[in-house]
Amino acid sequence: MDKIIFIGCILFSGFLGYTQEIEEGVLWEKSKRLTWADFKGKVPPAAESAAITASGISYSYSANLLHHEVHLDFEVNAYFYPNESWYRPELCNDNILAHEQLHFDITELFARKMREKLRRTSFSDDVKSEVRKIYKDILVELQKYQEQYDWETNFSRNREKQIEWNYKIAESLTNRIRG
Repeated sequence: MDKIIFIGCILFSGFLGYTQEIEEGVLWEKSKRLTWADFKGKVPPAAESAAITASGISYSYSANLLHHEVHLDFEVNAYFYPNESWYRPELCNDNILAHEQLHFDITELFARKMREKLRRTSFSDDVKSEVRKIYKDILVELQKYQEQYDWETNFSRNREKQIEWNYKIAESLTNRIRG
């Protein structure tokens, strides 16, 4: 079972302000693939999993009211958290690493979905709760998707399904708007 950490970093200007400190993460990049050296967390004593990928979506935004319309500038990113991610070397191989990479790629896919949703939404003066709702909805959808991925691939053991998911996510990342 893979663990997903969802962390929101919110920064407002104009209406009100709030920031939240988060663990230093590794920003998702198309050309950067995870290696086992990236997994720096300690394996819990009762761990049953071969590996755990901690990844999450962080966002910040500023909102300004111009001519009775709320204009939102935002940044949404997917991160991998090395200190929360771990693996058991005696159980892991390249297939499992590819499975863990796909968890991170799926997080990026949902970060892109959130960017799209923020772009398409017309906000009211209650922008804080509206952005928070979008974020929470994306996290619920992401969690369900990650669980479906693990279930269908049997945590990477079903190689045929793993290959299908690899293709499906690669295609989705290629077709989904980047910024």
